[in-house]
Amino acid sequence: MRNARIIFARELKGFLVSPIAYIVISIFLIVTGWFFFSTFFLYNQAELRTFFGLLPVTFSFIVPAVTMRLFSEEFNAGSYELLKTQPVRSLDVVLGKFMAAAVLVAIMLVPTLSYGIFISFIGDLDWGPWVGGYIGALLLGAAFSAVGLFASSLTRNQIIALITGMAICFFLTLIDKMLFFLPEGAVGVFQYLGADYHFQNIARGILDSRDILYFLSVSFVMLYGTHLVLEERT
Repeated sequence: MRNARIIFARELKGFLVSPIAYIVISIFLIVTGWFFFSTFFLYNQAELRTFFGLLPVTFSFIVPAVTMRLFSEEFNAGSYELLKTQPVRSLDVVLGKFMAAAVLVAIMLVPTLSYGIFISFIGDLDWGPWVGGYIGALLLGAAFSAVGLFASSLTRNQIIALITGMAICFFLTLIDKMLFFLPEGAVGVFQYLGADYHFQNIARGILDSRDILYFLSVSFVMLYGTHLVLEERT
């Protein structure tokens, strides 16, 4: 794990000195701020329901934008081959980059904590859904970071990595919205595959082990797939 921590520190530092990261964070805050304040000023509703309701869709294009360069850039520049000459396992590389992306997503969420604090000053904030929403957001962000990492490991082109990551994230987010096209026997299975379904359960303040297990499973499968891709390249 020492090598994974070194890679994590290097990648997180790379994020924090990159203008792209700040552009992505700014876009995220502008979009989520609009979701929140539009309901507050236009509909006179002091609540976070719209913010959490649209967060999976927002993450579907924001998180792949964060992760698209993690492997693609190194493959294109040839620095990954140089990294593999060091005594570093592929698993260390995957975990280090994954942790850096997940932490950056958590950093993106920090300014949005002010929304709940703002509501608590002017009205009654239901703290259960507020806490549950952010726990779900962290789990969702980690799962989508793993998806984006997997997409980035498939290609040298960052744009292709972005599009692939977005496609997978949007599929996981929207699959439970298309259940009426499916036969009745398959509804339960496809509903369980929906990231938005599990996120909204947690955002209600209900911590169910099945929802937590879903996000952990998506993260594990995507990280393991990334590991296999890297091993195949080696």
